[in-house]
Amino acid sequence: MIDQYILEGHTPVKCADLLTLIRWCQTHDRRVAHSEKDGVRISTVFLGIDHGGCSDRPLLFETMVFGGEHEGDLKRYSTWDEAVEGHKNFCKEYHLPMLSLVNG
Repeated sequence: MIDQYILEGHTPVKCADLLTLIRWCQTHDRRVAHSEKDGVRISTVFLGIDHGGCSDRPLLFETMVFGGEHEGDLKRYSTWDEAVEGHKNFCKEYHLPMLSLVNG
């Protein structure tokens, strides 16, 4: 069984079912951070579904690179703070400005 989560503030909270997650996503912004420069975009979002498999910590956030030679590079995280830090690290590594943190 795959666990689903919603965010309360920046804190992931397990929800009862997929329908609850879908309804939450219709009214909430899942973006954590976004950066873009010269056709390369780095996006960090809340996934809502645990991508950790058998991990002891759910992986609920993801940073991914779109465009450029690093297209498809990604990393997943368990917490909002880890996701923000990961986004900053991607920006440093790929020389993109940190444009926006969503919901600060």
